[in-house]
Order: sequence, then structure tokens, then C-alpha cells
Amino acid sequence: MLRRNFLSCFPALTAAPNAKARRYHVCLNTEVLEQNPKLLETVRRAGVDTIWLCGFLYGHWYYTPQKIREWAARIRKAGMGVEVIHVPLGHPGDSLGAKSGEPPLTPPGHWRQGVRLDGTRHWGTSLHAPATEENAAAIGQWKGSGFRTVFLDDDFRLATGPGTIGGCHCDEHWAAFQKKAGPQNREALAADIRARALTPAVRAWVEFQCDELTGCHRRLAAGARDGMQVGVMVMYLGSEKAGIRLTDYGGVPFRVGELMFADRQFDAVKGKTDELFSCLFHRRFVAPGLAYSESTAFPADKLSAANMAAKLCISTICDVRNTMFMSGLTPFPATHWETLGPAMRRQAEIHSRVAGLSPSGPFQHYWGEASRYVGADKPYSLFLALGVPFEAAGEGPREGWTFLSDDDARYRGAARARFVTRAEVGETLPELWAFRRRILPEIGLTPYVEEETPVVCCWYREKSLAVVWNLLPEARAVTVRYGRWNRRVALGALGMELVELGNPEQ
Repeated sequence: MLRRNFLSCFPALTAAPNAKARRYHVCLNTEVLEQNPKLLETVRRAGVDTIWLCGFLYGHWYYTPQKIREWAARIRKAGMGVEVIHVPLGHPGDSLGAKSGEPPLTPPGHWRQGVRLDGTRHWGTSLHAPATEENAAAIGQWKGSGFRTVFLDDDFRLATGPGTIGGCHCDEHWAAFQKKAGPQNREALAADIRARALTPAVRAWVEFQCDELTGCHRRLAAGARDGMQVGVMVMYLGSEKAGIRLTDYGGVPFRVGELMFADRQFDAVKGKTDELFSCLFHRRFVAPGLAYSESTAFPADKLSAANMAAKLCISTICDVRNTMFMSGLTPFPATHWETLGPAMRRQAEIHSRVAGLSPSGPFQHYWGEASRYVGADKPYSLFLALGVPFEAAGEGPREGWTFLSDDDARYRGAARARFVTRAEVGETLPELWAFRRRILPEIGLTPYVEEETPVVCCWYREKSLAVVWNLLPEARAVTVRYGRWNRRVALGALGMELVELGNPEQ
């Protein structure tokens, strides 16, 4: 039998699991609510209990504090909670999707643009005065408002997108970097960044970005009034290379990073496993009660109701207690709630059975220092679809099979583990099924899905439970095998079922 001594890398929740483990939230704005007076009741009936209102947008009060307060009172009167979304820095492109062409997509003219490594300029995702000061003043507007949490939303990061080693390369930031890190060769650093080489200079550059962004968050948190928490949205696989030192945010509301916002992305099996991979990674740094999903459709009508419902399964597997529905400034079609309501109730039911439990398994989910500091954010994730249980691994020695990104494979050390890489196995389903056939005799007394069909199997050993998620848009019947015990499980299209495992000796 394969022996495993696994201590979960997921921060534990102090309270015992309960039926209220899962909560549902939706991001809206006052303009949408005024144009759609029935929307509030629609989302309430579906199971949403908190509305998040968009306020300050990278230097603009497009939705005024007075209007937000008025709608907050109406939402509370309707029996729902209400909190605030705050967009601090902006985005290099359109991340709002306002059909009217408003609000403005760039900060005001007295803010400064960021400078990329190649010298081109961009708006958003860079920090210059007076951005921090004006954001702090805007958050201070909520004194006495009754809001408990403000989320720093799209995008609180210092990289223009996933896979980018971020930071502003203007002369001012270069001078500040050298003052902190000592004399540096600018051309040599640029070459190392282009090569994604984890050199001392690149490490110092990344840490400098992290210090800058963490300092901004601490300044904003200090300016929050009445005990408000200042949470952070973390982009897909967001980490140190984007200025996000993940260990600095473990005690605040934390939105785990997702990316597959449209059907063309999420339909693919690997689209689903990439998204699951990112959420599993981020859950290493935040307790489940503070974890929020980024269940986003963008543009608002490009993710089907079925796929949005399927995203709920990811939060259940990762023990993310708060689902945050988002779609920019335009709500997704109201008919989506007819599908989402029953799915939300079903996921809450399953989640209540597994909340607080640690996943066990011979496959190791791993995202290491090289991926976090210099990687291209291309995870080796498709192994999650093989119907074999997995664990979320930290940096220590591991047993089982550890799947490495190309970046982590370049820097792999001598840790006690069996490494699996794309170069050795490949990352297509036929290649991975062949790999699975070779190693199945070695997995020991572990439940798994017998058929070669794309399914996620999450095993909670201490309660002898498994969760099985169908990654295909067609119904499937699969066999869960656990030693001598086996059971046939019917899975709906993109559906999830909880399986109570029997005695493996019988």
C-alpha cells in the first residue's frame, strides 16, 4: 500500500462544518438595479444573500457614494446584505464591459501610466502617486455606512496579465529599486526577465514589486473605517511575479483567481482543470471562510448558464465558502438564475458534507517557486481529469506523483517525490490515460474512477467520502472502485455527486 503522511496545505477553519458553509454573492451596480427593478428579488429567490455594489473606479466616482448608500438601504430593507467593490488601479484593457461605453476605461489624467519592459506604456496595474492616497480617501468615504468589507477588484496587481513578470520600468521605479536592492544592471535584468530566469536580480525585482503592492494594501486597510476589512481579488494564478506576495493576504477576504470566463474557454476539459488548478493553489493561502470565488462571465452573455453552474463545483472541491458571481458592469442574462438557483442549492448541500475536510490522494497538485516568480502560468493540470484523487502539495517532501509545470521542472530539486512532466508524459488525454494505466497498480488502497472518461475525483479519507465531477457536457455513468468495493454512479452533464465509500475489503 502506498503510505502517505499528508498535512493539508489548506488553512483550516476553526469552526466545525455546518449546513451554512456556502454563501452566494453577486456584483451589481446602482445603474443596473434602477434599470432592472425586479433583479434584486430574482437573485434573492435564487439564493443570493449579499449584493456587492461597485463604487470607486481607478480615480473616478462613476457611481456616487450617495447613490450607493441609498441602494444599500434598499437592499438591507429587502433582507439582504450589501458590501462594496472598489477598483483601485484599473486594467490595461476593458475589463468592465459597459455596453454604453461608459464609465471611462482609464484613470484620470493626473494619474500616471505604467511602463512595460519594452518601453511601451499602459494604463492600470501600476502604482504611482497619487493612486494610493486617492484610493485611501475613497475608502474612507464609507465611515458610518454599515459596510463591513470592501473588495479591491479588477485589478489589484502589478502585472498586465497572467504569466507576466510585472513591475513598472519607468525611471522613477528603477531608481527606487536600486535604492532598495543596491546597484543593478538594467540591461542584464531585462534579459533575465525575458528568459524567465530565477536569478538573484529577478528575485530582488519581484520582491520589490511585492513590497510596493503590499504597502499599498496596508495603507488602504489602515484608512478603512469602522473595522472594515479590505479584501483582494487575485487574478488567475496570481502570485509574486505580479506583485502579489500571497502570504501577506492570508488574513483578509481573498478572491481566488479564475480565467475561463466564456464558453470557448470553459468548454474544454483543460479549461476546467486549469481553473480548478488555480483555485487549489490559492486556497493554500487563505482559510475557507475568507475565500471567495471569481465566478465570472465576460462578456456577460458569453458563458452559458450550464457552464456557470459547473463553476460552482470548483468552489465545492476547493472548499471556497463564498461564491461571487460577476460579469463586469452588465449583468448576465436573467434567465441564468433559473439554472443557477437549483445548482446553488445542490452545491450547498454537497459542500456542507465535505466542508473543512482535507483532500487525500496519490496525485500531487503543485505550483512551486519558479512558477510563482518567473513562470508563464501554463499549469500541467489535465491530470486532475483522470479520476484519481489528489492533494494540494506545499514545498516539503511528498509521496505519490507530483505534476510539474515546465518552469518548475527547470528548477526541480531533490525532494522525495516521483515527478511527472510534460516532456516525459505529455499533456493530452490519450497520453495521460496511458500513464494512468501504468501506475494504477501502484496507487494502493485509493478510490478512483474506473472508466477512462474525464472526471475529477476528490477523496476525503477521514470521512470515507468522495466527490465525483463530470467534466463533459453529456451525462455519464461511471464506476467508483475502492479496493474490492465498487459502485455505479450516474453523473449528469457537468454534474457532481457525493459518494459514500464502502468497505474496501468487501
